Amino acid sequence: MNSSHFTHKFRHSSNREDMANEEEEESPTELNTINSSGGFLTVSPDKLSLKYAGVGQHGHDVGVAQSNKPAPFKRHAYYFEIYVKDAGVKGRVAIGFTTDNFKIGRHPGWELNTCGYHGEDGLIYLGKRQGEAFGPAFTTGDTVGAGINYDSQEFFFTVNGTLVGTVSKYIKGPLFPTVAVHSQNEEVTVNFGQEKFAFDFKGYEASERSKQQVSIEKTSIPPKLNHRLVKNYLLHFGYEETFHAFDRATNSTVPPIYVAQEDGFDVQDTTYALNERKILRQLIGKGEIDAALSKLRDCYPQLVQDDKSEVCFLLHCQKFIELVRIGTLEEAVKYGRVELAKFIGLNVFQDIVEDCFTLLVYECPEESNVGYFLEASQREVVADAVNAAILSTNPKHKDRLYSHLETLLRQLMACCLELRLLNDGQGESLSLNRLLKNNSCKRIKKSG
Repeated sequence: MNSSHFTHKFRHSSNREDMANEEEEESPTELNTINSSGGFLTVSPDKLSLKYAGVGQHGHDVGVAQSNKPAPFKRHAYYFEIYVKDAGVKGRVAIGFTTDNFKIGRHPGWELNTCGYHGEDGLIYLGKRQGEAFGPAFTTGDTVGAGINYDSQEFFFTVNGTLVGTVSKYIKGPLFPTVAVHSQNEEVTVNFGQEKFAFDFKGYEASERSKQQVSIEKTSIPPKLNHRLVKNYLLHFGYEETFHAFDRATNSTVPPIYVAQEDGFDVQDTTYALNERKILRQLIGKGEIDAALSKLRDCYPQLVQDDKSEVCFLLHCQKFIELVRIGTLEEAVKYGRVELAKFIGLNVFQDIVEDCFTLLVYECPEESNVGYFLEASQREVVADAVNAAILSTNPKHKDRLYSHLETLLRQLMACCLELRLLNDGQGESLSLNRLLKNNSCKRIKKSG
């Protein structure tokens, strides 16, 4: 058994882990007035509006400004908008994305590794002076948006709240939202999200995710395979009653041994010590830790022989937590001094021990920053650790830590990580909790 796997889960089983996985990044908030073609434009004091101050006679006298920070990229998509207050004499307003070494004084799209949608002719420029037909020209009173879809690796543009089109995102590295003006009196304001967008950006993201989901759901998986994955999962974790209920619900009459032979799912191995694992899970689930320890000593003394093992540590922690839960703090202190103190100084357990004792400080520990210890999910982690420890005594498969379903999910996570790395770390990280929550919401809406 992996001696740190369940300790890590015990430490992070709170929903706060999922929140921590939501990778926070800084987003653009204003225009960068330092790295801009200041001689050709005037920027407002709030750094959200710019006006052309040149004469627009040459290709190198463009009034251009980047955002103060690059577009965040650890997400599904990014988007910003401009409002054309005045298209000026020639309407040479442009919006797009550029890199940090962009040549200031040129339109986005004219230089290599830049992209720009131009209002004068509606052309899109992708790193060269010659543009391509793309969308409508835009002028005074129009709201124009530019975004990056990191999943599809595309730039997309909008005009007055309507999606105009997409082009391949050929540029690598951090990209800065960029705005340019290039004729007298041209003036635009920039919206980095401080105000409501004209384009339904959240709806766009939801639609794009829905497309992904539809594509996934088109993948054909034999129902029997799904059922057997679930059965293996239930048996692996000792949910015997649930297994039998599921078996009846799916109208399965095939004996387990034939199922195993048919598709390679070794049901016999997952029924190993099933009754003992079921009883221990039930005891731990009810918070009866003393009874669980007694059962282990009787049936699997080798698992608790080392009183500093991970299984012993988690059980003793949970016993301490149960005492705090029912308010017997003096007894909790005595128990902690005897059973938890022995783990002090062991680096892998030290922080958890300290956090457990921290529960004693709070009048309402469940509302504290360590209150997640009192959640039912902690009991599940301990039960899973004990279950895995018992499975590890199976001489045929000592190292089978995961069910087949978990193995598939871990492979899925690894593949998603590899795909993300191929995109330079861009895009939204896969969160199973978020995915399951979204699917649950969809089912509720359909049933409503």
